[in-house]
Parts: sequence; C-alpha cells; structure tokens
Amino acid sequence: GGSLTKLAYYSTVQHKVARVRSFDHSGKDIENEPLYEISVQEEITARLHFIKFENTYIETCLDFIKDHLVNTETKVIKATGGGAYKFKDLIEKKLGLKVDKEDVMTCLIKGCNFVLRNIPHEVFAYQKDSDTEFRFQTNHPNIFPYLLVNIGSGVSIVKVETEDKFEWIGGSSIGGGTFWGLGALLTKTKKFDELLQLASKGQHTNVDMLVKDVYGGAYQTLGLSGNLIASSFGKSATADKEFSKEDMAKSLLHMISNDIGQLACLHAKLHNLNKIYFGGFFIRGHPVTMRTITYSINFFSKGEVQALFLRHEGYLGAIGAFLKGAEQDNPNQYSWGENYAGSSGLMSTSPDVYPMQRTRSGTFDMLEMDRLERPLVNLPLLKDPSTYIPDTVDLTDDAMARKYWLTCFEEALDGVAKRAAASQPDSIDALERAEKFRQKYWNKLQTLRQQPFAYGTLTVRSLLDTREHCLNEFNFPDPYSKVKQKENGIALKCFQSVIESLDSLGWEERQFALVKGLLAGNVFDWGAKAVSDVLESEPQFGFEEAKSKLQERPWLEDSYSQWLERLKEGPPHKCALIFADNSGIDIILGVFPFVRELLSRGTEVILACNSGPALNDVTYSESLIVTERIAAMDPVIQSALREEKLLLVQTGSSSPCLDLSRLDKGLAVLVRERKTDLVIIEGMGRAIHTNYYAALKCESLKLAVIKNSWLADRLGGKIFSVIFKYEVPCK
Repeated sequence: GGSLTKLAYYSTVQHKVARVRSFDHSGKDIENEPLYEISVQEEITARLHFIKFENTYIETCLDFIKDHLVNTETKVIKATGGGAYKFKDLIEKKLGLKVDKEDVMTCLIKGCNFVLRNIPHEVFAYQKDSDTEFRFQTNHPNIFPYLLVNIGSGVSIVKVETEDKFEWIGGSSIGGGTFWGLGALLTKTKKFDELLQLASKGQHTNVDMLVKDVYGGAYQTLGLSGNLIASSFGKSATADKEFSKEDMAKSLLHMISNDIGQLACLHAKLHNLNKIYFGGFFIRGHPVTMRTITYSINFFSKGEVQALFLRHEGYLGAIGAFLKGAEQDNPNQYSWGENYAGSSGLMSTSPDVYPMQRTRSGTFDMLEMDRLERPLVNLPLLKDPSTYIPDTVDLTDDAMARKYWLTCFEEALDGVAKRAAASQPDSIDALERAEKFRQKYWNKLQTLRQQPFAYGTLTVRSLLDTREHCLNEFNFPDPYSKVKQKENGIALKCFQSVIESLDSLGWEERQFALVKGLLAGNVFDWGAKAVSDVLESEPQFGFEEAKSKLQERPWLEDSYSQWLERLKEGPPHKCALIFADNSGIDIILGVFPFVRELLSRGTEVILACNSGPALNDVTYSESLIVTERIAAMDPVIQSALREEKLLLVQTGSSSPCLDLSRLDKGLAVLVRERKTDLVIIEGMGRAIHTNYYAALKCESLKLAVIKNSWLADRLGGKIFSVIFKYEVPCK
C-alpha cells in the first residue's frame, strides 16, 4: 500500500492436545482402575498470520520474510497494491523470488468476503458521542450483496453480488489523495496523520458558510437546519482574515466526506443495497474520518442506510492476494476462528489510553486465524439467523457489568494458573509456562479495561474464550482432565442406584426428580468460584448435597408446570437435541437419566458435547467412553445406541459458552435429518451467559443454576437460584 506493507502468511503450529482412550479391561478387576487413560499428544494445525510494517521499514519486512518464510520450494510471492509496482525490483532482488502481481480490486473483495464470513465481530458502526464508540454488528448468514466504497487516493465504488461476481459501478477523483494534497497546500503539513490531527482540533464553522449565515436561521420551506453547511469554505471568499490550519483542515475533511457520502448513498439507492462498507487509507480506523462519513451517510439516506467499517480493513488486499495464491488448498473450504491470544486489538485513539499510539491511530498490528478442523454453520432451528445474538449481556455497553466481570476474571487468574501447572506434575517447565499464561491473560484483561471494543463486542463468552486461547498457547490443553477423569469414575459408580430410585417413583414424581437431578448436576461447575471453593474444601460434596443447595420452587424463572403439562398432554417429541455442560455428576447422574426418560417415551436423542476441552465441560471423546460404560449397565441406553436412537455428536466448539451460529456441520445435518423438535440447553455458560434470549423454531428448555452471586442479584435472585425456561414458538 501507499504507507503500510501488509503481510499474510500460512504456518503450521504444533501444540499439545489432551486425548482420552478407553482402557482394555478384559479380565481385570476394574473397580479401582481409572475410567480411561489421558495422554497429551502433539497436534499440527494450520494458522494464518497477518502483520503490518510501515513502508519506511520495508527492509525489515523483507528480512522477516527471508528469515522465516522462504524455503527452497518458494518460487513466487503474491503481491498487490501500489507497492507491488514500486517495490517489485527490491523484493525480487532481496528474496530471489518472482513477484506475481495480483489485481487490487479482486484481492480486496476476496479479503473482504473472507473476514465477513469468518470473524463474527468484524463489522462495526461508529458512534462518536455514545459511551461505546464502536457498535459491532451481527454477521448476517448471507453476506451478499453489499457495496464496498474504497477511499484511497480517489474513490472506487464496487457492488459485490457473490464470491466472484462484482462490478465497479462508480467512483470519484475526489478522495483521500485530494484531502491530503489540498490539505498540504492549505496547511503546509505533509503528513496525512498530522493533517487528521489538525482537523480533529478545528472548527469548520469558522470557514464554512452555514444555512443560517445565508438565511439568518433554518430554511423552513426546504426543512434545512440552520447548522447545515451551505457552502464549504464559503466564508473565506469574503472574510478579511487569516484562517487557522485546524479550521481549514476540518472544513476540507467535511467537504470531501460529505461528497463521498452523498455519492455512496445515491449508488446504494440506485442498486437497492443497504449494506455499505467503507475502507481504504482515508478510513484506516481514524475516528475523525469515520465520524464525518457516518454523519454524511446518515444525513443523505435520512437514516435508512448505515455506514459500516471493518476491524481488519487494512488487511483485505493482503488476505485476498494470499487466497489467490492458496487456491489449490482453498482456505474458503474451511472455517477459521480468530486466535485472541495472538491478535492485537482494535486500538483506541484516545490520547490518555495510548499516548504512543497517536501516530499509528487506529491501526491493527497483528491478526491470527486458526483453521478449525470442521466447517461451522448455523443451527437450522434458529428462528432468524440474521438477528440471532448469542450473548445475553454486552459488556461494551454495560459499564457496571464490565467492571464486575473483568475484576472477577482477574481474581480467578491465580487459581487458573495454579490449576494449569498442577495438571502437568511431570513437566519441568509447567510453573514457568503457567506464569507466562498468567501474565499474558492479565495483559489482555488490562487492554480490555481500557478498550472494551478491542476484539469486537466484549462479553463473558469472549473473556472465557480468550482465557482458553491463552492456556492453549502455553501448552495447557486441558487443565481439568484429571478432575474430569476422577469425577466421571465416581459418578458412574452411583448411576445404577440413581436409576433404581427414579424407577421406584410414580410418573409425575419421577418427572420432577429428573429435572431436579439435571439442575443438581449442573451445580458441579469448576468454572464458578462459589462451587470450586466448595469442591476443593469438601471432597465429600456430592449429588444429594447439591440437591439441597437448590432454590425451592417457585424458581427464579419457572415454567416447570407448563413443561409437565406438555409431557402429560402432548405427543412424544420426535427428536431432542441436548447440549451437555459438565463432566461427572452433571452428565452421568443429571443428563443421562433425563435422556433415558426421553428415549422411553419414544423420543430420539442427539447428545451434543464440546469438540475440545474448556474448564470441566465434557468433551465429545469423553462422552463416547462414558456412554459406552453406561450402556453396559443399562439396557435402555444400550438398545438406543444399537438402534441409533441415541446419537453422540460434537458441537465444533471448545468454549464453555454456546454460539448457535457456529456449530459443526455434521450436527446441523443430523438435526435436519431427524426432524428435531426439542432443544435442551443446560448450564450457566450455554443457557444464561449465552442463548437466554435465543429464539428457536421449535420447543426449547433452557435450564441452569446460577452459581455467581452478582449475576443472581442482577437477575433478581440469590446464589443457587434456578432458571427453568420452557419456550414454545409462536405459531
């Protein structure tokens, strides 16, 4: 590009993963044996990296490429943008490679499609005067069509209809270069960032002629406000005085932004488009230009169209050029996830936050994307995927909640680091790695205190996911593996007696006991401090003790009577999808008896567990072993497995929360095939922090025990209050 070199490269990352495998118990006394063995293995995964260098440091960038990225097989390097011409000879000479130049616009659009598809909080609207400057948008499942307005030296307006179909529909020679060039002539300031700095301090009304300067007030007949600009620089023709550089820069900024805004709006109307993304060096995260463009679009569209910006806008061309070069192993056939541990956030330009960042206002310096092993899609049962928001509370918006949760995660950090180190007693560097993890996550939390919008909308889910990413980076793939192994073993020993006592009850009494068992199981959550304190200090704390902790009915959210009525009066459900939460007592003594009852009613069951570890949540591979062991004791489960009426699947997630818009494709296919008509979501992370307000096309049960006193208070209850939410969609 004109001032920055953006580099995209692919690498394979070796990291540790925890694997579980059933022991061969033939002919052995298995009474005191662990349930399964845990091994830590090396796994190789793919990662995309994106880094920025200033063009003044192009040599450093080329050294980096030469030292780290070029091997004997490399013959060609893909390049796009003005610098692909300017630095072509230097690149070829220094790296000994052929530069393959790619079309700028094709790359830009390929890159844009990639980030829109893979980064949930990529798009934001800018609102200067609200508490949260950045308003992140939910990704619409269908990203097309949209208008891309690229404001570089000039302006290009492109209509994008599909992955490969786009057309240039207009533009203007009055763009970023005009602002820079005219600004330099007017203020003698040669640097673009300094010009914007001047504009941010200026008062355009000293230079511009307003409607009220012409008509003495508002122009009522045409409905024009008195403060509207009637003529840019209008006062300078008649006033006999010097104008400040700041005022002239501000006036110029408004003039060019308003012109671009009107042009973009007219094209959007002409082509019936309501999504306009702005990019190019004129934008590049600068609050001043985002504000003027936003105002202009809002004014000319009468509020019908919103100006939208992209967090990683500066990288689009580089991502596109990379995708062009990787077409044999097309990255678009995979799903990708942002790695929060290795990505720097969207920088705030407020001077008190980052005094050193002023000159690099709004740049995003590093981005890492990890390739997910399986493609992720929407849950087909979402009522409206385009309006689905997984998270219940937006911490970017809610300052009090933000302060509480950031403090909560800070206070838990020492315990998490200690648990991580203790999970690898045979490793000589475990303590050192745990300390590096602690430091890294602590720094992330401090960044988020200052810039809550750094990674998109800040939520409890994003705080939990960032912690998991940081643990993985320092090779702690599953700190709770031993805890889960032990708790699964203990719970299995109690399974038969729990089933016997349930079977001895009358039908109605049994339904309540099953729900109570589900809720009691959900108490066993090592992620909740109130519970982990009890579990560490009282090892004998078990299923019956958990039941006694539960709030008595009526519960905080209580539609149990409607659920019971539905079971009594309605036909059996065709198929239930259950999202399980914790290992041990939760899944074995809470979920499985419930599953067994559904199967006995003639309902098929899809049991969905996490693909990878997070806290003490049960993983898919652990659930296979647990189910096999239960089937050996229970004929109902055994025949359901044999007849494929009970199916175990993975969610595609490694999070303690649940995003129903990013689920394993295999799960989605199964949900459709089996005509699922009941969804059960259990646990605080999946049913309260996320999905509390999620609307589905079918019946749903959301149930959890609130194990955090602040959250309980927020919802109007006490700790161990119960949420039992049975929802039926409106016909």
